[in-house]
Amino acid sequence: MPQPFGQSFDDDEYGNGRSGGLVAKQAAGDNAAPLSISEISSLLKRTVEERFGFVRLRGELSGVKRAASGHLYCALKDEKAVIDGVMWRGGAQRLAFRPEDGLEVIVSGKLTTYPGRSKYQIVIESMEIAGEGALLALLEKLRARLAAEGLFAPERKRALPFLPTVIGVVTSPTGAVIRDILHRLADRFPSRVLVWPVLVQGEGAAQQVANAVRGFSAITPGGAIPRPDVVIVARGGGSIEDLWGFNEEAVVRAVAESSIPVISAVGHETDTTLCDYAADRRAPTPTAAAEMAVPVRAELMAQLDELALRKRRCALRPVTLGRERLEARVQRLPKPDAILAAKAQKLDELSERLRRGLQDQERSKRERLSGTAAKLSLPLLRQRVQASRDRLAHAGLTSRLLTWRWVQARDSLAPVARVLPQLDPRLPLLRGYALVTDTNGQALTSRERAEQEASLVLEFRDGKLPVTVGSGTMPQTATPTPPARKPARPKADEPRQGDLF
Repeated sequence: MPQPFGQSFDDDEYGNGRSGGLVAKQAAGDNAAPLSISEISSLLKRTVEERFGFVRLRGELSGVKRAASGHLYCALKDEKAVIDGVMWRGGAQRLAFRPEDGLEVIVSGKLTTYPGRSKYQIVIESMEIAGEGALLALLEKLRARLAAEGLFAPERKRALPFLPTVIGVVTSPTGAVIRDILHRLADRFPSRVLVWPVLVQGEGAAQQVANAVRGFSAITPGGAIPRPDVVIVARGGGSIEDLWGFNEEAVVRAVAESSIPVISAVGHETDTTLCDYAADRRAPTPTAAAEMAVPVRAELMAQLDELALRKRRCALRPVTLGRERLEARVQRLPKPDAILAAKAQKLDELSERLRRGLQDQERSKRERLSGTAAKLSLPLLRQRVQASRDRLAHAGLTSRLLTWRWVQARDSLAPVARVLPQLDPRLPLLRGYALVTDTNGQALTSRERAEQEASLVLEFRDGKLPVTVGSGTMPQTATPTPPARKPARPKADEPRQGDLF
């Protein structure tokens, strides 16, 4: 059972505070407390990482294995030692080559320990091929073999279209290359761009680039996806290891077999890959590839504007000459002011005369109105009205004298008004009699006259009835004609009072 700190233990026979028994005992003043395995492992890990935070190692790869998580596990060895190494997935995906056993490389990273197995290892951040001379020798050997097959022959090169409508780009969708190409195309001649996203370095990059080039070539013209007129294979600059994917045989053969003209824009101007030899045109930079693909829209528009201007000048030349001749003749004509001066002077004179005439008329009318207004004063009018009223009262005219003649005429017409309704020919119809007329509405008063008609109309109190005489046909009912209204008898002129004035 552990003892509390500071508690005394029995000294052994040597006086070092250690007991020879089965239970470990701590002596007074002893500061060497036992550590756990995890504690000593953590101390070792921290010490190694602080001392060897960055190292570069050169060795031969051995036991290369890529886990399902994407991490790369391997071992670096030389003739006397070996060290384990691990490269996390992010760094392994950025590798420009495929690590293999027996490949001599230079790695950079930091040393650490793996407490689970009490082993130290290096966490690799970057990996490069150690022998550039061997890599270049391999590249030259591949170039010679492909050249012997005729993949780089000048007669295989095709001319680029003058004004492509669709441009295919094979590059990384997240890099600066695609932005440079799109920006340059927008500045020179905005075009439709199809981007085939691929890896431009690392494992599988070469196969993706080859598949992209073959994919553009396999697009059927007139299909749902437009077929590009030219294809740009682009990548930014880098080392020979970064550009190694464009030296792969699969990429070179895909570019050489493409049915669409290909522009290679891999790396900077000083970088050269086998893809550049197989392409129809090589661009020093991706921006230069965009300049090769399309002309300058502004220059084309300026050229078209110049041609249109020349055409317009040719069409307007007769008009210009005619205008010049017309202007020359116009200059010989008298000025409009000279023609209108006399008329304007006459108009001014008539206007002045009209003004004076109106003023004179207004003055004379005003004087006449003033004279008449003096005669039409209110006291004078009241005096004349009173005089007229007095004359009317002196004459003795009353309302009875004015209406006497009208009442006398009404009384004389009263007997006639009582007899007049009895003279109506249709009054007997109310007592059951009928009126016989022909189709024209003429009254028939004899049988002989009625037998001469083919059809008759009998008019009763409530309407007319068409009938036939003998074997005649039934007549059409004639539209009843309303009896003519008697003209109003003009009223006798009422006696009027004579003029008193």
